[in-house]
Amino acid sequence: MDNILIRRATESDLPALGRLGALLLRTHYAFDPLRFMSPGASPEKGYAWFLGSQLGEEDVVVLVAERAGSIVGYVYAGLEPQSWKELREPAGFIHDVAVEESSRRTGVAAALVEAAMNWLREKHAPRVLLWTAEQNAAALRVFSRLGFRRTMIEMTREL
Repeated sequence: MDNILIRRATESDLPALGRLGALLLRTHYAFDPLRFMSPGASPEKGYAWFLGSQLGEEDVVVLVAERAGSIVGYVYAGLEPQSWKELREPAGFIHDVAVEESSRRTGVAAALVEAAMNWLREKHAPRVLLWTAEQNAAALRVFSRLGFRRTMIEMTREL
């Protein structure tokens, strides 16, 4: 974790966020193209637009990991209300964690998740949930090491 700065994302970070979000989208689509969105022609533009739309939201945080002036990862998290359909009380939710290939296994993902957890704690979230792809063994290891436990299994059947 040498010289990594975790900070709130700004509009000037959107090109990097779009690139990392597109990496996340492509990775998941490769895991299961029937379950996950197709990246399409310009996922970088789409993801930059989407995360840009979240920057000003009160109950959302987008944080970036910066090394030597370059964005090497991000986390997108927010507060979720009680949900009868998901059978859960209010919670924090980590929606995205993405780290460049060259910065993986260096503690960047853990630092991003912990920073998001601190923000959620400050917002009085009683717990934090996240989803990860069943095939993403590296992410499962990181999240388990950070104290997350498996509580649900999503299953998909095509019609």
